[in-house]
Amino acid sequence: MQVFTHPACLTHDTGPGHAERPERLRAVLTALERAHPDLDWQQAPRASRGQLLRVHDEALLRTVLDSQPHERVMLDPDTVLSPASAEAALRAAGAGVAAVDAVLSGQARRAFCAVRPPGHHATATTAMGFCLFNSIAVAARHALDAHGLERVVIADFDVHHGNGTQAIFADDARVRFASSHQWPLYPGTGAHHETGRGNIANAPLPQGADGAVFLAAWNDELLPFLDAFRPQLVLISAGFDGHRRDPLAGLQLEAEDYARLTARLVALADRHCDGRVVSMLEGGYDLEALAECSVAHVDALRS
Repeated sequence: MQVFTHPACLTHDTGPGHAERPERLRAVLTALERAHPDLDWQQAPRASRGQLLRVHDEALLRTVLDSQPHERVMLDPDTVLSPASAEAALRAAGAGVAAVDAVLSGQARRAFCAVRPPGHHATATTAMGFCLFNSIAVAARHALDAHGLERVVIADFDVHHGNGTQAIFADDARVRFASSHQWPLYPGTGAHHETGRGNIANAPLPQGADGAVFLAAWNDELLPFLDAFRPQLVLISAGFDGHRRDPLAGLQLEAEDYARLTARLVALADRHCDGRVVSMLEGGYDLEALAECSVAHVDALRS
């Protein structure tokens, strides 16, 4: 199994006290190296401008890539652009592209992208919610447009709804997007009635929901929705901020809950697309929980 990362992802400087900090990625990398010394580590390339433009407007690229700030700039109350952020965002999106290339070429059956900044809140036009570019969306469009796939699914189990991913693909029938997330919570989207062209499924979870509620939502609603699409590739927005210790939300999940869901997503991929799965790190803000959940997730991906 391949893991894509890059040192530049550690240099995205969000400032003192920010939840989305470099220590998050260090915790994930250290935990994976200790748990799985035989992982196939790959250096993430930069995404090209053309790959980003499949998803994002030129104006957003100019903001993130061309503004070249000399100090931290707040794009919104949560989202920071620092002098090193452009390179980090290019490598994060490039990791998804390279991972798709790897699994579709047969170099690997599954891949995990250990990168930051996260991506699933970024819309076509707007960086928001800690996210600069929507890396999972860039990866999905690369699979569709560069590799000619016709059916791609995105499973998003971050505690916050992936509003950017949903908005980008709401009118693209080649993609099915399924999300579980705490409700109500930032960014305020992800209601049941948000269904796109019939290619979107949302399972809002109440504050305090535990692993049984979480897994029931996937088993009863979201996994059948994805399975019926017979995907040629499974993509995962892997946010671990639903863990009971996470400071930014109120679900009560454990690492084992993420492992169980990951195993079911792997089984879905085994049924339909020779096991091809690309997972990308999203949220998770308690360092110990994030490390533990990332290892459990990769354990299940390797099975």
